[in-house]
Parts: sequence; structure tokens; C-alpha cells
Amino acid sequence: MMSKTVLITGASSGIGKELADRFAKDGYDLVLVARSEDKLVDLAREYREKYRVQTTYIAKDVALPGVAEEIYKELKEKGITVDYLVNNAGFGLYGEFLETQLEQETNMIDINIKALTIMTKVFLPDMVKRHQGGVLNVASLAAFFPGPLMAVYYATKAYVLSFTEALENELRGAGVTVSALCPGATATGFVDRAGLATSKLFRSGVMEVGQVADIGYREFLRGKTLIITGGRNKFMAFLPRLLPRKLMTKAVRSAQAKVGVQVKVRL
Repeated sequence: MMSKTVLITGASSGIGKELADRFAKDGYDLVLVARSEDKLVDLAREYREKYRVQTTYIAKDVALPGVAEEIYKELKEKGITVDYLVNNAGFGLYGEFLETQLEQETNMIDINIKALTIMTKVFLPDMVKRHQGGVLNVASLAAFFPGPLMAVYYATKAYVLSFTEALENELRGAGVTVSALCPGATATGFVDRAGLATSKLFRSGVMEVGQVADIGYREFLRGKTLIITGGRNKFMAFLPRLLPRKLMTKAVRSAQAKVGVQVKVRL
């Protein structure tokens, strides 16, 4: 049988890289997309030599206009068929909305929402035509809550979850699965970029990125729509059904506050 190919955005580090590790180990060919060409070159070499899988890398920013279409065209010209799409690229921003920079937040919307939507729009039709394939969108436990001190980030992840669940419903019977991976606090470079290292949320305990990738990889290939990593996170995702919205919002605000520090963070 011909091996299947998975395209992963944000593949150079964090959850994206860990998922790439697992696909490669099981013999999937890879298309790795990220901005850092140096990291992609090293990863491509590693996967080819260690797992003997075909690995293509594309060093581009998926948030820029027209990039998704460029990637699709480039792969078509190379005769590469994408069987699975993992929309992992994204980042967060910490701070009160009145204090954070608009450019950072619009960039976050472009990556977390716009790029994810366009990549899906571009690659999904071919999967449906072949009556096989799958899309894994990396959302977050944040998708279930309003998020004071990370208002825009939480809203972007709520979009990802809603979008994924709606697509899954539309595509029933099409032979294509659509899944949302919703990890809670996870030890990745995301924490430092978002400025969350000293928040109560991340000081109270995090999952290792390998654990998150193991669960996400396994459940995605099983066709599960909503993938929440860990029992504690599953309990947290259930709470909004039980508690008033204002109470949940206050609880999230408290969890996101920095430990012993009353300083606003600007990124």
C-alpha cells in the first residue's frame, strides 16, 4: 500500500513537532510547514534518515495572504497528495485588552483563525473527492471559556472548536474526519511567547507536550471529533454547563493572574 501524507503547520516545535514525530514513526510521509527554515531542514533530514519517510518542508508563514494557495499549488506540481491536514500553527497573547498591541492581536487572528480556515478550505475538497482523509485542528481548553487577560486568544480558540464541530456534522458520510484537539496548560514554547510562565494557571501544573501529542495522535486516527487531553481538563471543560457564565469568567481571570505580581504585561 502507498503511504499516506500528512501536512502539519507550525511543525518546527511544540505540539506540531511532537505530532510530526508520531506520524513519521508510523511511516507517514510528511509535509512540514513553518517559518523557521533551519529547523525544518534539520527535522526533514532526521525523519528521512531515522524513519525512511518522504519529507517535504515549506518555510512560509501561513498567516500571509495567498500562502495557503501557494502551498497547495506547490504540492500539486510535485505530485504530493495530502491525506491528512493538521492545523497547528498559532500563538497566544497575555495582557488586558486595553494594554495589548493591536498588531499582535490581528496577527493572532490571522494565524489562529484565518490561516486555519483557508488551509482547510484549500485542502479539504480533494479529501472529499477521494472519500478519505482527515483534518485535525489544534484548539485549546480555552475554547470552552471566556478568557480575561487573554480575551482575543480565547475567542480564536472558541472559533476553532465551533468551526470543527460544524464541519464534522456537514461531512458525515463523506469519508473524511474532522477533529479538534483541546489541550489544557501544556509545557511548550507557547507559554513563553504568550507571557504565561508566571500565571497561576501554568504554575498549578501542566501536561508534557509528548502526552498531549500521544492522545491527540491516537484519538485523531480513531476519528474522534472532540479530543480533550487528561481527566482534569475534561472535568474543566464540563464546568461551563454547570456554573453561571459570570462566575466562570471570574474564575478564569483568577487562574490567569500572575502569581504574586500586579504587573501588566506588554508583548
